[in-house]
Amino acid sequence: MPDPFSETSRLVAEEVPGDNALALSVGELSSRLKRMVEGEFGHVRLRGEISGYKRATSGHVYLCLKDDAAIIDGVMWKGAAAALPFQPQDGVEVVATGRLTTYPGRSKYQIVIERMELAGAGALMALFEKLKAKLAGEGLFDPQRKRPLPYLPRVIGVVTSPTGAVIRDILHRLEDRCPTHVLVWPVKVQGQGAAEEVAAAVRGFDAIQPGGPVPRPDLVIVARGGGSIEDLWAFNEEVVVRAVAACSIPIVSAVGHETDTTLCDHAADRRAPTPTAAAEIAVPVLAELRHTVASHAARTARCANRYVERGRERLDAFARLLPKRDALLGPQRQRADDAGQRLDRALSARVTTARGTLAHAAGALRPAVLSRQLEAARGRLDATWRLTVSLNPDRVLERGYARVTARVGGETLATVDEARAAGAVTLHFRDGAIDAKVERPSPRTYVARTEQPTLL
Repeated sequence: MPDPFSETSRLVAEEVPGDNALALSVGELSSRLKRMVEGEFGHVRLRGEISGYKRATSGHVYLCLKDDAAIIDGVMWKGAAAALPFQPQDGVEVVATGRLTTYPGRSKYQIVIERMELAGAGALMALFEKLKAKLAGEGLFDPQRKRPLPYLPRVIGVVTSPTGAVIRDILHRLEDRCPTHVLVWPVKVQGQGAAEEVAAAVRGFDAIQPGGPVPRPDLVIVARGGGSIEDLWAFNEEVVVRAVAACSIPIVSAVGHETDTTLCDHAADRRAPTPTAAAEIAVPVLAELRHTVASHAARTARCANRYVERGRERLDAFARLLPKRDALLGPQRQRADDAGQRLDRALSARVTTARGTLAHAAGALRPAVLSRQLEAARGRLDATWRLTVSLNPDRVLERGYARVTARVGGETLATVDEARAAGAVTLHFRDGAIDAKVERPSPRTYVARTEQPTLL
């Protein structure tokens, strides 16, 4: 056991003469280490695999770089992270350029990354496959999501560089095949910020409302010329793929040449091997379209004529089965002739009968016959008048009689009961009429039988 009171083991630290190892504070040591590390490793390039990648809400990026032997922490500040030409993911091998420093708060060293690149084409393909598998797992590449392209779009939107040969090739091919209205959304197709511009252009076309001042495209073409995988990488970025997949307008992807394939091609509704082929896919050949329309018109006319011809043939067949006109009208014609003959005979007989009747009537209309008939008629009229005069009830008034009528109604009263029932009567005399009232008889009633009344 060491002696606690010996020179090698003391209870209280004291300065020992000749001892150059002065006691340092933890902060002093950390500062010395920081200066030494940063002075020795002020610029380094590390090759390693990304692990534990995460982006803080501040925009800074934290990760680890590892290989089979060791691991080192890394940090990339917000400005450097925004300039990355690709989206880092775990498992991707990169080359990071920066400087080593220490983090005294945790007594560890780390690399502050200023620039990060993929470690060769193999790493780039690994990132490509990793992102492809991720987006495919979300269903962004499913064939069921693919929509049919419009047959004859009135407006075509093109997302590409406005100065390259691509837009000239597309416009020239559209002009040759079927001229249409083209809207160009100019973007960068390579380098920093290209992916964001392409995605914004796709979303911008999708946001155009129908009926507005700018016509809404019926079809969108995303196009770029050929190049290396690094040149085309903007069209593999997740932001572009998601924008293309979410667009409600059918999209044709024409990025690179025939052998080039990007994730944008998988998300689009149709892939074209070249930008020129995209224009050919977008519209039909106008001459062929006109020929097709003319062919359809000719076929329609032939079908219509064939229908008429067949109808005429059926009509002729039915007509042959019908009886002839003479056969149908012969009996009616014969009956009409018979009726005409009978009518002539009947008219002749009727005329003869009428003549006899007229002759007989004319004989009866001789003046002597008419005079006798008039004298006889006049005698009958005189006799009728004399009878009428004799039957006039007022004729007896000349001999002192009176005629009694009801005051209401004016009918002639012939009995006592009728007079009593009428109550008020009118007495008609030869020279006029007077009103009278019928009263009930007294107990002693006289009934006139002759000239003198008799008391009953």
